[in-house]
Parts: sequence; structure tokens; C-alpha cells
Amino acid sequence: MSEENQNIHFELTEELVERVELLVEEQKDKELQALLKEYHYADIAEILDELNLEEAIYVIKLLDSETTSDVLMELDEDNREKVLKNLSAKEIAEEVEELDTDDAADMIAELPEERQQEVIEKIEDEEHKEEIKELLAYDEDTAGGLMAKELVKVYETWTVAGCLRRIRGQAEEVTRVHSIYVVTKDEKLIGRLSLKDLIVAKNDQKIADIYISNVDSVTVDEDAEEVARVMAKYDLEAIPVVDENKTLLGRITIDDIVDVLKEEAEKDYQLAAGITGDVDSDDSIIELTKARLPWLFLGLIGGVGAFLIMEGFQEAFNQYAVLFFFTPLIAAMAGNVGVQSSAIIVQGLANDDVKGSVNSRLLKEMLLATLNGIILAIFLFLFVWGYNGEINKALAISVSLVAVIIIAGLIGTFVPLFLDKRGIDPAIATGPFITTSNDILGILLYFWIAKMILGI
Repeated sequence: MSEENQNIHFELTEELVERVELLVEEQKDKELQALLKEYHYADIAEILDELNLEEAIYVIKLLDSETTSDVLMELDEDNREKVLKNLSAKEIAEEVEELDTDDAADMIAELPEERQQEVIEKIEDEEHKEEIKELLAYDEDTAGGLMAKELVKVYETWTVAGCLRRIRGQAEEVTRVHSIYVVTKDEKLIGRLSLKDLIVAKNDQKIADIYISNVDSVTVDEDAEEVARVMAKYDLEAIPVVDENKTLLGRITIDDIVDVLKEEAEKDYQLAAGITGDVDSDDSIIELTKARLPWLFLGLIGGVGAFLIMEGFQEAFNQYAVLFFFTPLIAAMAGNVGVQSSAIIVQGLANDDVKGSVNSRLLKEMLLATLNGIILAIFLFLFVWGYNGEINKALAISVSLVAVIIIAGLIGTFVPLFLDKRGIDPAIATGPFITTSNDILGILLYFWIAKMILGI
């Protein structure tokens, strides 16, 4: 699709969806094709996500094969699954042949195992087929599962003139040429080639004389998150993938890394909200219940724990009923401070920005929590004193607040660091786990300090 026909500032409107639905209903194929030609494949996918399954399949079968393959990759995952179920193995294979190997492997991987084999057998391009089968063998959360086989590579022994002739053919198979990789005769990655250096070099010069030996790469079994960190750190648009012998296997481009970051952000957001597993709003009630119930149960246990603690301080309630009314405030402050502290640490761990020892982090958080606690406690002291008129009660509540904030900050800092050291996703520390634990400890500390100061 030409750039001039792409609607750069696309905005999905109800009128546009209704127009597409009307053209489908009236089977005005040429008019519908002309309309969709004005839009980018990602925009078409957004339109199809608003149609029912029958209408979406009708539109898909009107598009040319290249556009259809791109549209399918942009569809909502659930909608794509439904569409693929209604396409034959031959039809899916035709779309797969239009895709880069990484996208092709991703699409096939979404199919049931038996259907995967049927589609693979229908792929006519033998080289494309073998490359897809190779990619399907890698774990989807590794560099091998992300990489595409399409790339431009040259051999160190080639001359500049020979190199220019050969890379023209390679470039036709690559959607975007980010880098030209230099390999030895046994396919080992040794560097990269600057396009500028290639253009200004003499025709009879060897690639070995002009290539740049400094090239970042990742191994095929590298974790996807680590690949994302490397590419973000060095601002790379693409990175080559090698095996343990430095043999060049493929490359990962920035669009795949954006997908990884998006998925990780969604997973962390769900963990922070107390939802485990990869679920969305369209999943079944059973699946959603499985994802939510463990954390809700944890909250229930926390509430029971808080009840037992408060029951143990019933004598304090009898003498100083005002303590009861400030319990929600103390619990809320403990939870909020803990979540704030853990969120900052989790974000730092995700961006690889957390430096220094655990002790230094805890000391910094303690000083920060102390400062925040004192400022808030002064305000609370003045309020309680002015409202109740008894300085000892105001002192007990405000001092408890400072202590609770400090402990909550330390817990919120230590727990994600502790989890990360043991290979557990620290994002779990920003959700109900931290909130519930800080609520219980906060209430316990609150009544214990109040009891000490008031002499109960």
C-alpha cells in the first residue's frame, strides 16, 4: 500500500463502521475495496474489530493477500483466533507466505497443534517453510522466539562491487534494512557494515577492510525482557541473534520489542491489581475467577487478621474510643506508602536503574519515609488536638503515623528487591500483597504505640 494512500491521522468513527457494514450488506465489493484502500492495514484491522465475525471474514476475503496478512497480524488476538478458525489451511498458508518469518511463526503458533501441521504442509515456499519450523521450535519468550530470519548479510571476503550486487537481492526480502551484518565463511557474526562506508569505498576493496567490528548481539536463548533492555539501553532499531558459537541466526526489530514491552506492562499492571495469569475482559467467568480469587482470598485473610488484632486491643478502645475512628486512616496510609515505595523500586528494576546495595536503598527510603511521616504527623497532631482537645491522644496517633509510614516504606522497598533476587516478578509486590501486609502491620504498630504512650 503506497504511503500517499495511508490515512496517517486515522480516527475510527461510528459512521465509518456503519458505512463498511452497509457496503458488506449490499455486497458492493468494488466500492468497499476502494474505501479500504485509503486506509493503513492497522486501521483496517481496527475497523474489522468492530464488525461481527461474518462481516469481518467477508472483508478479509476481499483484500489482496499482502494486505490481508498484515491485517490479520493487527487484529485483536481473540478476533484473529475466530477468523483463522473460519479460514482453510490453504488460505492461512497463503497469508503466512506474505509475512516475515517471525510474524508467520507467531500466527501459526496461535493455532491448535494439528492445524499448525496442516498449514505448514500447505506452504509452497520450501525455504520459508523450513525457517518457520525453525522459529516454532524456540520458546516464545526468548530471542529465538522473537527473531525473524530475514536480514541482509555479507561475507568478509567479498569485494565492495560484489557486495553491492548481492545485497540488492537480499534487500528485496527484507521489509526494512536496519543494518548490514558481516559474517565469516562459516556464518559467524564478526561485525556490521556502514552504508556510508560501503558507498564511498572503492569497488575492489574487501569488506574485511571496511567493516565495523563493534556490533551488539544477543544469544538465541536470551530472555525477551533482557533483549528489550539491551535494545532500549543502546537505542537499537534492530539487533542480530547468534548461537553459542556466534553463528548469525536472525535479527530482532524494534516493533517486536514494543510488543514485548506492552505485554510486560499489561502483565505487571494485572499483578499490581491482584490478577494472576494472562486474562482479559472477554475471558470466561471461570478463568477470570481463577485469576482474581487468590488475591481476594489474601485480602480476606488480611481483614480477618486486622480484626483479631483490633479485638486484642479492646481495652484500649473502651478507654479511648477515638483510636478506633483513626484505624482506617492508619491502615490506608500504610497501604499507600507501601505501594508507592514498591512501585518506584519495581519501575527501577524494570528499567535496570536500581543501583547500589539493599542497605543503601533501605536507608534512603527510611529517611524519605521519616520526612514524609513527620510532615503528615504534624498536620494530624494539630487536627486531633484541635478536634479532641487532648494532647496525649493527638501525640499517640501522630507518633503512630510516623512509625507506620517508616515501616511501610521499608517493607515496600525490601519486598520487591527480595523477590527480584530470587527470580520472582517484583511487580507482585505492588498489589494486594504489600497493601494487605502493611494494613495488618500498620494496625498492630498503631495500637501498640498508642497503648505505650497512653499507658493503657
